[in-house]
Amino acid sequence: MNHMERGEPETGLHNSARDQLKTIVERIERLEEEKAALASDIKEVYAEAKGNGFDTKALRSLVRIRKQDMSERREAEAVLATYMQALGMIEAL
Repeated sequence: MNHMERGEPETGLHNSARDQLKTIVERIERLEEEKAALASDIKEVYAEAKGNGFDTKALRSLVRIRKQDMSERREAEAVLATYMQALGMIEAL
């Protein structure tokens, strides 16, 4: 009995591939749920920090900067300083 005789749609995938695909999709869905929960937790931490008088924009910048390696950070800072100097926002070094 083929797919059409059983009333199943023709997918072009064998059962093992279909099962593997289903497993992958379910894993991604679980991870997306975990990601949403973590995002909510992070948002709560920022709200707590704000309630304690910390500037959340500065905190977000610090977190982003700490993810960079030292040479990457120095390069980004040098480019920023060059642009700020060109616009007259800081004095020449």
